[in-house]
Amino acid sequence: MKILATISILLIGCSGASKKQADKFEQLFTGEMQIIDLTYSLGASAPYWPNSENKNPFNYEAIFTHPSGMAVLGKYATPEHNGTHIDAPIHGGDNLATVDQISPEDFFAPLAVIDVREKCAANPDYGLTMDDILEWEEMHGKVPAGAVVIMSTGWSEKWEDMSQYQNQDENGQMHFPGFTEEVNVFLVKERNIKGVGIDNLSIDPGAADGFPAHGITNGAGKYHLENVANVHLLPESGAFIIVAPIKIEGGSGGQVRLFALIP
Repeated sequence: MKILATISILLIGCSGASKKQADKFEQLFTGEMQIIDLTYSLGASAPYWPNSENKNPFNYEAIFTHPSGMAVLGKYATPEHNGTHIDAPIHGGDNLATVDQISPEDFFAPLAVIDVREKCAANPDYGLTMDDILEWEEMHGKVPAGAVVIMSTGWSEKWEDMSQYQNQDENGQMHFPGFTEEVNVFLVKERNIKGVGIDNLSIDPGAADGFPAHGITNGAGKYHLENVANVHLLPESGAFIIVAPIKIEGGSGGQVRLFALIP
């Protein structure tokens, strides 16, 4: 009941009980609300974080099959941070929440989508700036408390081509956009967000020295969503997100199913 109440408040936008508000909530259950899947299929052909073996770390094996060869039962192995996934706070700092310890209420949130695709096309090492955040707020008002802020970089257009998605130079250094420390400090301290997300491999830029943005948001007990799909289909404001991660005991993260709801 507590989770249903949380969803109701998010979709309605306030705690009132007018018929108009109830009708908006019911859109979710009557099929009238637009739902966008923000999740890539997990598979052997999908882009992955570079590794020493230079091969996709995902493996699927059918144990029992139908006559057609399709699996009746299969098993798979993959790192927690492969594909569309969540970084639990413990991923970026010691003695913080593991993925199974994140409160269910934190998985339902309003979305703020910061569209910087043109800037990222001009500079693959682009870092989200305070100007980007303030320009968004001039258009849409303050980033809502408890929001998930997603950076739209345009990287999903490269998903089918791993070399472009990783964008490694001759030295193996990857180049893709991400959040800056300044922005993450602001979002955590001044806007009290639940998490951040991005449509590429990491919330930190590929060429960053270490993972400073991870340390700030994860260190503050917030989560990250990486390799988010279909971000280009989202409005900049007005949508909500449902985050449904695999619940691994003691896990630093894991694969996640993401849904955007557009009333």
